[in-house]
Amino acid sequence: MKMRDLAIGLSVALALTPASAFADALEGKRTPVEIMAEAAPQEWRTFDQENLLYIDLASGTAIVALSDVLARDHVRQMKALVRQGFYDGLSFYRVIDGFVAQGGDPFEVRDIGDAAASLDAEFEEPLSAVDGRQALARDADGYASQVGFVNGLPVGIDDERETVWHLHCAGAFAYGRNDERNSASTEFYITLQPQRYLDRNLTVFGRVISGMEHVQSLRRNTPPASEDEDVGEKIIAMHIGVDLPPARQMQLEILRTDSDAFAEYWESRRNRPGSFFHFRHDYVDICQLPMPIREKAMADAE
Repeated sequence: MKMRDLAIGLSVALALTPASAFADALEGKRTPVEIMAEAAPQEWRTFDQENLLYIDLASGTAIVALSDVLARDHVRQMKALVRQGFYDGLSFYRVIDGFVAQGGDPFEVRDIGDAAASLDAEFEEPLSAVDGRQALARDADGYASQVGFVNGLPVGIDDERETVWHLHCAGAFAYGRNDERNSASTEFYITLQPQRYLDRNLTVFGRVISGMEHVQSLRRNTPPASEDEDVGEKIIAMHIGVDLPPARQMQLEILRTDSDAFAEYWESRRNRPGSFFHFRHDYVDICQLPMPIREKAMADAE
């Protein structure tokens, strides 16, 4: 049975189970923690350092997993700017509580070098872009026909238009723009909480997978009108992982979202089998589904 069919079958079976027998239907099911602990080594995937973005801040380092399937022009732009040192010494100049932390060059004084002056929007792309990349585990959603994951990053799916896009869950990494759809260039933001109404209006091309606490703790700040005003907390440096010395590269791995273990993990989050829960919702918001990520060195030592 395919993973998607298995997940759908479990959901239907649980949905049709009488309330009085619901606990019995979950008897013996593993908890999310147990599933992660018992997943086979081949069900984990190590992040490629070429697609990890390290953001060094005074409080620590945040690591962003860049998309390796969608929004490729935006990913290329970010890598080019980072490798030119464009962001080093700039700041998070717009940090709004519960919304976003935006960083870059608010006064547009830095030379962008070989990077593009503007990017064509990649708000959504043909669903065929992910074919053969990874199976899409799917679920219901209010902002999309269905939602799922591609290579560990959450996506929305429009079955009628046959399109797919990355979601504005907490930690989403995207480029800002002006009103004109093709005006993104250098200014990026990280969502501090889910902002799903922005889906398909801006291009998300990554997600923070480590160090989100450093982003959340940034000093709240409104955009400065001049360089004499508070420009927010400094970006010490930004690097692509593969460009860092091996000792600085954090080896992170994620439970493969095309694995049987992840299908079970998703279902366990939908209907918690633990004895603490007396009411199960038979639903999980995709942005509230914690991604199973661990440090590889720690996992190997166990």
